Amino acid sequence: MQTRFLGTILNTVAVIVGSLIGLAFANVLPASWQSVALTGLGLVTFILGVKMALQSRNMLIVAGSIAVGGILGAALGISPALASLAEQVRHSVGGGGRFTEGLLTTTLLYCVGPMTIMGCLQDGLEGKIDILAMKSLLDGIASVFFAAALGVGVLVSAVAVFIVQGALTLLAKRLSKLADNEEAMAELTGVGGALLLCIGLGLAEIKHIPTETYLPALILAPVAVIIGQRWGNRQAQNRPN
Repeated sequence: MQTRFLGTILNTVAVIVGSLIGLAFANVLPASWQSVALTGLGLVTFILGVKMALQSRNMLIVAGSIAVGGILGAALGISPALASLAEQVRHSVGGGGRFTEGLLTTTLLYCVGPMTIMGCLQDGLEGKIDILAMKSLLDGIASVFFAAALGVGVLVSAVAVFIVQGALTLLAKRLSKLADNEEAMAELTGVGGALLLCIGLGLAEIKHIPTETYLPALILAPVAVIIGQRWGNRQAQNRPN
């Protein structure tokens, strides 16, 4: 019998275990070492973002989605709303000054990307966890270093991983058509890469960008592709033979 949500549970546990190990190390690692590790993670995240962004087949869609998505996110007040929510959680569970940064940064990092979507669809449709198992290993290792540098907020991000990936797994049948649309997935991946670039710049302390403001772009990019495809199909059908 296939077991749904096993991949999400595994990923959540990996983040928890990795975070606990990182928090234990934080007590013995000098702050300067933690800073070096965090900068290194920022550079790796930046490289991963570049790799994902280059998978876009139409950079204009990525650019347009980021621009419009950023305006929409700013209008909706996504960044201050999430920061306020993270601050409320911090007061509830306790945590240092970098709690909010750790929670928001790792939540976005763990939940944005093709492995998240494809892994959850595979889990929800087929009961297989191959992709999420690999993602769990990567997230668990990253959590060690992030938790050591950013604190308990990284541990709390496991809750967000469980909610987001659980929801995607539950909606797998509805999202399966999106996964089969290679062009839509390419632009979704491109936007995800752009968001990871923002995270990488912040972690490396090059420039802080409120990445969460641009989250609507993740929806706008595939929607733009699908609208364009349908419009193209209608144009083709209306052409005289």
